[in-house]
Amino acid sequence: MTAPLIDLGVHHKAGGLSDKVALGFTKVLRWCADTFFAQRYGHRAVVLETVAAVPGMVGATINHLACLRRMCDDKGWIKTLMDEAENERMHLMTFIEISKPTWFERTVIIGVQWVFYLFFFGLYLVSAKTAHRVVGYFEEEAVISYTHYLAEIDEGRSANVPAPAIAKHYWGLPQNATLRDVVLVVRADEAHHRDVNHGFANELAGLPVGPVAHCPPHAELVPNWKKAA
Repeated sequence: MTAPLIDLGVHHKAGGLSDKVALGFTKVLRWCADTFFAQRYGHRAVVLETVAAVPGMVGATINHLACLRRMCDDKGWIKTLMDEAENERMHLMTFIEISKPTWFERTVIIGVQWVFYLFFFGLYLVSAKTAHRVVGYFEEEAVISYTHYLAEIDEGRSANVPAPAIAKHYWGLPQNATLRDVVLVVRADEAHHRDVNHGFANELAGLPVGPVAHCPPHAELVPNWKKAA
């Protein structure tokens, strides 16, 4: 499986107060990540993918409850957001195998997750458009970070270790796949999430929805009750 080509230059220009708040918040978090992790991209990925897996689940939960109250169709938003959360979780499980986070980093993950979950849940209730724009900007930064990670690998500063078995199964990578192959498909996933969330924000704002980057094919994660059926 080869990662699909993506547009690395996509950036949504902040057009109003909501967008500017979302972009400013994202830049602050980017500065924190750069300061804390510097060039340790594998460890950065572990912590940031833990955060990245939160918005999809929050958005799916709130949209699910809203559809129940209003007795209306979700237009495919719930499944899309659940798939996003699952995909980000698989990114995390992959980079855990590669980076082996320390106990300190695991403690940081717990604290950051709780703070971000509560913040994002409140933000989504107040303004779903701003929340999706935040995620769109998050994913723009993720694409940039993984592009830098690829450069680190290509220039020999990060070892191009064999891809973990979980990554080879999930993305259908060949048996001789390496970390570079993993980063390429993860970056493509993030570009897809970037465009989907900017599209959701545009839809809520009554703006045109742009094209969406292709998502690499993934193995279906079958729940236990289906396996037993």
